[in-house]
Amino acid sequence: MLSEVVMFQSHRVQRHRPFRPALAALLTVGVTGALALAQQARSVGAQGLSQPPTLTGPALSSRDRVYTADQTSNTVTVINPATNAVVGQIALGNPRPKVLGALDDMQVNVHGLGFSPNGRYLSVISNASNGVTIVRTRDNHVMGTVYLGRGPHEGFFTPDGKQVWVTVRGEDYLSVIDVASLKETGRIMVAQGPGMVVFTPDGQRAFVDSSRTAQLDVIDVRSRKVIARVPVVSPFSPNLVVTPDGKEVWLTHKDVGKVTAIDARTFKVLHVLETGKVTNHVNAVSTKNGDFIYVTVGGENVVKVIRRGAKPQIVATIKTGFTPHGIWPSGDNTRVYVGLEDQDAVDVIDTASNTVMKTIPIGQMPQALVYVAGAVPSGAGTQNLKTVRVGLPSVKMGLEVPDKPFAFLPAALKAVSGNVVIRSLDGTDDLTLKAEGLTPGASYTLFLTESAVAPFGMMQHVMDFKADAGGKVEASAMASIFDAFTLRGTAKDGKPDGPAIKASKVNLDHLVVWPKDPQTTAKLFTDQGQPSAVSPFDTDLDAGPAILSDSNDASANSPLTR
Repeated sequence: MLSEVVMFQSHRVQRHRPFRPALAALLTVGVTGALALAQQARSVGAQGLSQPPTLTGPALSSRDRVYTADQTSNTVTVINPATNAVVGQIALGNPRPKVLGALDDMQVNVHGLGFSPNGRYLSVISNASNGVTIVRTRDNHVMGTVYLGRGPHEGFFTPDGKQVWVTVRGEDYLSVIDVASLKETGRIMVAQGPGMVVFTPDGQRAFVDSSRTAQLDVIDVRSRKVIARVPVVSPFSPNLVVTPDGKEVWLTHKDVGKVTAIDARTFKVLHVLETGKVTNHVNAVSTKNGDFIYVTVGGENVVKVIRRGAKPQIVATIKTGFTPHGIWPSGDNTRVYVGLEDQDAVDVIDTASNTVMKTIPIGQMPQALVYVAGAVPSGAGTQNLKTVRVGLPSVKMGLEVPDKPFAFLPAALKAVSGNVVIRSLDGTDDLTLKAEGLTPGASYTLFLTESAVAPFGMMQHVMDFKADAGGKVEASAMASIFDAFTLRGTAKDGKPDGPAIKASKVNLDHLVVWPKDPQTTAKLFTDQGQPSAVSPFDTDLDAGPAILSDSNDASANSPLTR
């Protein structure tokens, strides 16, 4: 026996996180409501509705909906694919930074999405508050929230629609949620760090990848037992899809930039393909031109299209917005919808031409994205929707080693690269910096500056950070970035009774990274007569050469320039 199911009584479910009294109205489903929910769950498939990804699904319709899980605004953005317009948002939590309050009892880090086969229900996973929320799609009504173990990531409805299986990524099991009662009724032990679970079209098998173990688990749905463990090329596989014909399972390897294809019947690895840095999500598309796999590659800002077959190959590379993440096709396979994690938008791809036909502003930091056919059988489907944060300013800036005046930098430092994402919040801005190639364990400082090149002009400290053992860093700060400025003052003389200082506003439109408190002398800034840069550190320390800046261009070319 490879695995065994561990069953829990409902009173034991709450030991991880009790249901809060403040959410009693949300979490209580009355007798009538529970019976109706159960009846609808049992009627899954009665309408013959085929949900994407599918070989031949229903034509794109105004009854369909596209949903995105917005991790920073803690919303689910709802899009009508017939108009490619935002209908509204389901607000499940407070937007950042309001989630930091001691009394906040709403959802945090809205991240994962799944849907029932009949399109009537949506499951929403919030991985920081450990909740799975069930939403009725016809009117966007929140049916309730069940709290699980640490770090749930993704969940999906079983083919009969009666349960939601949720991967609890911070632990080593799937949580089985009964849809009618909104209770956890069982657990299925799998490899440490389960990332996502999907089912075969016939409902007999489930596949679970892992974000911490180089393994794909295969589960017999009826017995809830692991029947095979398939070794894969890396321990970080956040996403997978079963092809509509039920023949293959494709999963992504975010850490090594690859995808793997596995035979869904023999569980043998068929292919491993190089796709690119930060390979995120994957989905299947079938058109008159063949059967394809679409893969979001966040580090290259592209979607790559792979033709399936005995020798699969990449046949198209589609340029998208910043950091494509979630991806899902329409039921008729004419469109593919892509969430842009660092642009707060959705790109709509026409599969006939493999080009982006529209970009839709949405909530902040979209992660998962799903397309649900027939989500709104009648009416406008706008009940219970709000507009919390849609289309607010966001910027992604690449960071690179300045070409000059620092051409003398050691080769190791010249390999440093990174980027910064800045998005507007309520009354402040959120900045996230990612970099690699830094000195392991070394400390650095990020500044807003007047110019991206020496001598940089006026400066303002943003944050200090430290590289990990691999020379990488991901750090965040909240500060005024989009409207950052300082004052430059002048006076006719320095006498105490002299005229008042006249101050002029100086916009700070650039970002520069220095080693924190370095010992390198400031004379290294000079190049072809360039005067030394003003040190951003204390008077007894020298700045040394900058490690990263956002641009070597003139100040007018900065995306922050106003």
